[in-house]
Amino acid sequence: MATGETGFDDVTFDLISVQYHSLKAGHDYGQYVRDARNAGEDEIAEFFERVMAEDSARAQQCHAFLARLTRDGTDATSPQGDAG
Repeated sequence: MATGETGFDDVTFDLISVQYHSLKAGHDYGQYVRDARNAGEDEIAEFFERVMAEDSARAQQCHAFLARLTRDGTDATSPQGDAG
C-alpha cells in the first residue's frame, strides 16, 4: 500500500479521517437535535437523530476496519505487521 505524507498508509489515514469526522459530526448533531426540540420541530429532531445514528455506525465500521488492518498497534501493511 502507498504510504502517505503522515507515515501511515493511505487507507489507514482515510479510515481514521472518516472516523474522526463521523464522531465530531455526531457531537455537533446533538446540539442540532436540542435546537430542533426547543423549536418544537420533533420531525426535524428525529431526522438529526437518524443522521447521528448513521454517523455513529460509520465510525464503528471504521473502527472495525482499523482493527482488522492493525495488530498490536503496528500497521498490518508493514513488514513487521505481516510477520505475526
